[in-house]
Amino acid sequence: MKNHLLLFSSQRPALALAASLLLATACSAPRAIVATGKVTPQGEFRVGYNQGFNIATAPIDKAGAALKDAASAAAGKDTVGYGGSVINLQAAALAYILDPVQPTADLSIRYGIIPRLDAGFKYAFGSYVFDTQYQLLGPTGSPENPGRGAVSGTTYASIGLQFATQRAKLPSLPFLSDINSVLNFRATRNDLLIPLIISQSFGPEEEIGAISYGLVYAHSWVNYGFAPNNVYLNTQKIPALPTQSRDFSSFGGFLNLKLGYRYFYVIPAVSVFYQNYGDYALLNGASTSLSGVTFVPSLGFQLRIPNFSK
Repeated sequence: MKNHLLLFSSQRPALALAASLLLATACSAPRAIVATGKVTPQGEFRVGYNQGFNIATAPIDKAGAALKDAASAAAGKDTVGYGGSVINLQAAALAYILDPVQPTADLSIRYGIIPRLDAGFKYAFGSYVFDTQYQLLGPTGSPENPGRGAVSGTTYASIGLQFATQRAKLPSLPFLSDINSVLNFRATRNDLLIPLIISQSFGPEEEIGAISYGLVYAHSWVNYGFAPNNVYLNTQKIPALPTQSRDFSSFGGFLNLKLGYRYFYVIPAVSVFYQNYGDYALLNGASTSLSGVTFVPSLGFQLRIPNFSK
C-alpha cells in the first residue's frame, strides 16, 4: 500500500485519476443526483461518467489518530484483548460500511422507453444500479424536434427510482485493512433512492443545459457480522457475531447544473443527506449508535445520442 501511495504522489494527473478509480472499487451506491426533470426522449440514449466524493461525518468521528494506532497495534498481535479499543474498531468498521469517506465513480447508460419514461443502468465499480425516471411536468420533445411550449426557462419535473445492490467491503485504507484483519468483518447492502427533481431549461428542450434541484429519500438494508479468530476476554475467546440485519432512512436535497450544447454536457452537482443509522449489535453483547450528515460533491459528463431515425 505504501508503494501505491508513493506512486500516486509522483505520477502525472492521469495516473492520479486512475488511482482514485481503484479506490472507488469499494464505493457505496451512487447518491450524486445528476439527472434533470426532463427524462431521456423516446428512442434516445444517454451515456455518462460521474466522479465524486462521499464525505460522511459518522466515519470521520469514529476514525481518530488513537483508533488508527490501536488498529495497527492489534493487527500485529497473535492475541488481542477485548476492551474499549475493540469496541471502537467495530464502530469504525460499521461507520465506513454504512457511509464511507472516499472517492465515488460510476458509468451509466439510459434509454427513453416511452415519451415520459426512461430507464438505465449504472456500474459503480462494485455496486450494480438499476433506475428509472418518470416525467411529471414539461414537454417531451428533443432539441431537434421541440415539444409544444418548449422554450428557454420551461419547467420540468420528474420522480425517479433507483435500486442498488453490492457486497460491501471496507475501503482500501491501511488502518481499515488492519481492522478487518482483526475482526474479519463481512457485510452486504441494498439501497433504494427516490429523487423528486425540478429543473428549468436553458434553451428549448435543454439544448444548452438546465439547472436542477429537489429532494431525495433513500432507504438502505444492511447485513453484517464479525468473526474474529484471536480476540479474547481473559482466557475466553470471544465468539463470532452472527449475521445481523438493519435498515435506515436518509433524507436530503441536491442542486446540479447541466451545461453544454445538444450532444455533450458537463454536470457539476452537490447532494446533502442526513441519516440516523440506528443501533448496531457488536461482539460480546455490546452495541453502538450512529448518525450523521453526508456531503456528495460530483462532476459528471454526459453524451446524448439522438434518435436520428425519428
